[in-house]
Amino acid sequence: MAKKTIHIMNTAFRDGFQSVYGARVLTEDFLPAVKACVEAGQTHFEAGGGARFQAPFFYCNESAFDMMDKFREAAGPDADLQTLARGINVVGLDSQSRDMIDLHAKMFKKHGITTIRNFDALNDFNNLIDSGKSITNHGLNHEVCVTMMELPPGCEGAHTVEFYQKTLQDILDAGIPFTSVCFKDASGTSAPKKVYETIAMARKLLPGDCKIVFHSHETAGVGTVGYLAAIKAGADQVDCSMAPASGGTCQPDVATLWHALRGEDYELDIDIDKMMHAETVFKDCMADYMLPPEAKAVEPMIPWSPMPGGALTANTQMMRDNNMMDKYEDCIHAMGEVVRRGGFGTSVTPVSQFYFQQAFNNVIFGPWEKIAEGYGKMVLGYFGKTPVAPDPEIVKIAAEKLELEPTTANPVDLNDADPKKGIEPAKAMLKENNLEETEENIFIAGACKQKGIDFLLGKMEINGVRKGALTPAAPAAAASAGGDGGYTVTVNGKKFAIDVKGDKATVNGKSYDIGVEDGIETSGTATVAHESADSVEVAAPMNAKVIKVLVNVGDHVNEGDVLFIVEAMKMEVEVKAAAGGTISSIAAEAGAQVTAGEAMASIN
Repeated sequence: MAKKTIHIMNTAFRDGFQSVYGARVLTEDFLPAVKACVEAGQTHFEAGGGARFQAPFFYCNESAFDMMDKFREAAGPDADLQTLARGINVVGLDSQSRDMIDLHAKMFKKHGITTIRNFDALNDFNNLIDSGKSITNHGLNHEVCVTMMELPPGCEGAHTVEFYQKTLQDILDAGIPFTSVCFKDASGTSAPKKVYETIAMARKLLPGDCKIVFHSHETAGVGTVGYLAAIKAGADQVDCSMAPASGGTCQPDVATLWHALRGEDYELDIDIDKMMHAETVFKDCMADYMLPPEAKAVEPMIPWSPMPGGALTANTQMMRDNNMMDKYEDCIHAMGEVVRRGGFGTSVTPVSQFYFQQAFNNVIFGPWEKIAEGYGKMVLGYFGKTPVAPDPEIVKIAAEKLELEPTTANPVDLNDADPKKGIEPAKAMLKENNLEETEENIFIAGACKQKGIDFLLGKMEINGVRKGALTPAAPAAAASAGGDGGYTVTVNGKKFAIDVKGDKATVNGKSYDIGVEDGIETSGTATVAHESADSVEVAAPMNAKVIKVLVNVGDHVNEGDVLFIVEAMKMEVEVKAAAGGTISSIAAEAGAQVTAGEAMASIN
């Protein structure tokens, strides 16, 4: 009896990057590995989308469109290049209007993509209708998704085989066009028995020639076992990655699955020896990048607080950016309650990010004292219908904190009516900044907002890419204080690597013009002044990056006025005046990192 051939999509260069490096990888560094995979006979790659759209702009100072063009060139004209889309959220955390949803498909087709895997984290089929039509209308293959996870122990009401069957039937009944169906478990928590029964159900429900795909991660330690269950239940394809971006928070390694199938009635459509050579090339490509320890580990707590591999390392990298890794364990523990009370949306982007942001807020500010905007809007219905009704108490808190009423309206209709969303507001942003009105620029502005504009203006720099070559090397000899050389300066517990050469200083890889003089000049310094005992200090609420400074010294402010906007964990937080008075000093500038409790300004 001939063995059934199981198709493999290589996820190393998209999900692998997101799940290990927070999606922060420079294009030229990994292209040799793509070419090695092509030489090994691979023709199907995940090549962008998901976090690998915004991350190049935000961290790598690269255009995601340029990255896709270079990927196509390296993979060749016949390769099936696939990206990941989030339904009405397309490639961002916020949902979009219909014109932006359509522009997404048009631009990805233009830049070499052949297939878009498209999911909705709430499994609300309504959120797949417009995106599915646009993907198909622009000549792309549409791989529609049912998103999976295991509920935390003690929970029930969704994420059963029956729930997935209803979701799939809803997709079929809605007439959403598709070429294949993927069951996507981003947290890798689905019990293997449930995986088997779900794929077997889909095999009976779908036409015999419909390709069924199963996608998982090793985060909870059952990814490979889940793949075996899916294959034996009738799946035609599973996703595999390559070391160093495999196992742990990533997909199973292609060699691991090949080994697990030895002696079975199945074989993979790869040449394992050639793939192992390609894996060696990939390891060499990534040798200079920091490999976070949590990316290679199985996390026993994940079934209690289902955190997807791609979100786990993206969040730990952001926590490192903000010197907050000591809060990581607390955030993971806090996620369980957030998931239980939030309506059981699947823990996959953007919902996984909403879960983590709310857990983060509960740890930093106190339980339910501050509602993350995405989480609040989700429980209020602004992203569609959650699998089960959220906890009424949390809905009430979210409505009060966000000053929004719950809704059952179609979120795309709401977005179409929102004057801040869509192509026209994006065009206005370009015009305001004297930028060219190309379709690419329109989409960048609409999907990436101000950070997209900053990229187009040339204001972005490589930041947060943990590559050794981007980190200042320690000097051969210690320098005398105040002179040229290398220093480690600790401010409020945060270390800065500073390399001084003449009138230039490189701080954590970023270059600044400097001037050093003896003595202390009191006028115009950034220190916070306390002119009287009645001065009120404005303190940073958390470790964060200052995005905007909204006041100047001498301005009169009222209690509650917003003075600064800071960003941490992909959330913008307003820093408000605790009292009325006059701004007597400002100690934080846009672009600076601040530490929790650090003085940002004084009010007299």
